[in-house]
Amino acid sequence: MDSREFTLRALVLGVLLAVVFGAANAYLGLKAGMTVSASIPAAVVSMAILRGLLRSGTILENNIVQTIASAGESLAAGVIFTVPALILLGLNPSLFLIFLVAATGGLLGVLLMVPIRKHLIEDEHETLPYPEGTACAEVLEAGEEGGRKAGEVFLGTGLGALLKLLPAGFRLYPGAPSVFLRPLKTVLGVDLSPALVGVGYILGLRISALVLAGGVLGWFVFIPLIAHLQAIPLHGADQVFEIWHTRIRYIGAGAVLAGGIVSLLRSFPAILATLRNLRLGQSRRDLPLAWVLLGVTLGFLLLWLGPWFGLGFYGALFSVLFAFLFVLVSARIVGIVGSSSNPVSGMTIATLLVTALIFVKLGASGAAGMLKVLTLGAVVCIAAAIAGDTAQDLKTGFLVGATPWKQQIGELVGVLTSAVFIGWTLYLLHHAYTIGSRELSAPQATLMSLVVKGVFEGNLPWFLVGTGVFTALTVELLGIPSLPFAVGLYLPLELSTSLAVGGLVAYATRHTQQGVLFASGLVAGDALTGILIALALTLGLRLPAGVGFPPLAWVALVTLAALLYWRGRNRA
Repeated sequence: MDSREFTLRALVLGVLLAVVFGAANAYLGLKAGMTVSASIPAAVVSMAILRGLLRSGTILENNIVQTIASAGESLAAGVIFTVPALILLGLNPSLFLIFLVAATGGLLGVLLMVPIRKHLIEDEHETLPYPEGTACAEVLEAGEEGGRKAGEVFLGTGLGALLKLLPAGFRLYPGAPSVFLRPLKTVLGVDLSPALVGVGYILGLRISALVLAGGVLGWFVFIPLIAHLQAIPLHGADQVFEIWHTRIRYIGAGAVLAGGIVSLLRSFPAILATLRNLRLGQSRRDLPLAWVLLGVTLGFLLLWLGPWFGLGFYGALFSVLFAFLFVLVSARIVGIVGSSSNPVSGMTIATLLVTALIFVKLGASGAAGMLKVLTLGAVVCIAAAIAGDTAQDLKTGFLVGATPWKQQIGELVGVLTSAVFIGWTLYLLHHAYTIGSRELSAPQATLMSLVVKGVFEGNLPWFLVGTGVFTALTVELLGIPSLPFAVGLYLPLELSTSLAVGGLVAYATRHTQQGVLFASGLVAGDALTGILIALALTLGLRLPAGVGFPPLAWVALVTLAALLYWRGRNRA
């Protein structure tokens, strides 16, 4: 077998895809509060270029490409869950600070994963399947099909770009049509974003239905009930959205908080199992332990002494300790439930609550105190997100015969590359769409800002938060995982309905791999077009006024669902 692995062309291609998928996931996460794995799309694109165009790529080169690319995507996920909270609080972090936070958190996530790789990936091979990692290995091993599979990704990307451009660029029809249901005192809408429909397909019917159930409870139960009990007149969509903005978001925040903590508590046995079997320096195929210790020490010193962070000794210590704890949790839990169900937000909320209470007791206050806590939380969140991705990638490498230390270097390259560009992407999107608006609601970041601000200022409406907490606990008592339900309760309903459309199509097509690749293309095309439109707006381009012809919106939705069904059913 051709043993070429960490080659220059694999490095360059991986870096380019890390930037592209990182930017796309940043947009998607800010819009919908969830991200998708870039491993399989990156693998098929790599095979199309290396094996298809250049006709000389190896399976190990393709594995390095997807490793680097998926690191960029995961780093973007960790950043957009936390860093925008600083923007929402008016703290406006500099591009340099965003780079440092992203790079430090990402490096800790990769390095802290090294000592536990052999135990999790090799020793527990039979008990920890790592679903995304295993699926990616299957795609790589079916490399001769790379041309057809890559064609699905590119076809989906083109369609996603077109269906994003028509409403958002040319304004031919509204991008999120809705109707005010006067008898029910609520609004029913659907976001026509191809990315949301694609994510719904990737998640499948069950998760999409749970998200929709949360949205239905919020918009068809809580909003009409609050309006009735408080005698709020509802004459249109504006009043409904005002109730969502001022009340339902806090209920959703409490539900997400409870769902995340419950998911975290479930993972404690996994933490103990990993710690019991931890053997430092067990494998010579990993990066040397001395490098790991040196890197972690430098990260700690940077967090402690770096004037940009302002964390101090205890803040730096908490950052490294929480990062190590949640790297253990994340790396193991994704082996069972997959990266899409990794409760990173729950880990981050737990970190923020504990550290915010500690820093308040130590005398921290105001904007400086909130900046310190959110910076610490961002480092931990990014480390946990990267650890989950690294574990999946290392599982793929184990199955295809890759060299672990070369993959670990690839992860570090992907982290540093994406860290350079993620701040620019955030501010580009903020200037064009405004983070926190209906277009970019930034659900997790908004939740983080509410939690931290509530602890520091003592003005959080705890009765609404408590309503959300006990709603999520009730769902748990019914034997239903509450986190996706809580996300739906927190999100605008129009996003949940779009996810449900994709989930229904996935059910109808039996959730095929070809459909997942096409759906991944929809996500990439939509997100990248949204970023290009944001760039055009930032440079002064004026878009057409108005919303076009509303009936076309429903034609676009049906067309999108039909094409996704067609590609999902097509076995050619």
